[in-house]
Amino acid sequence: MFVARGSGGSALVAGKKVGGAVQRNRARRVLRAALREVAPRGVEGHDVVLVARETIRDARTQDLIEEMTELLERGEVRP
Repeated sequence: MFVARGSGGSALVAGKKVGGAVQRNRARRVLRAALREVAPRGVEGHDVVLVARETIRDARTQDLIEEMTELLERGEVRP
């Protein structure tokens, strides 16, 4: 996860190491759902880039929500 002050845009990246097209699309879908849940907690006003890694294959949306929230708190990202 990369975060910088900006217009509030987001990008989701899943490279071929994540898997085939189906796995990459699932990874982006899960990341998008998690970001939707986390966004009201302080991501507005920031540009966000989420990069899927190989370990996302077995991840659930709830796991990612918890991890994203922790990363944002650790990085002290606030609106």
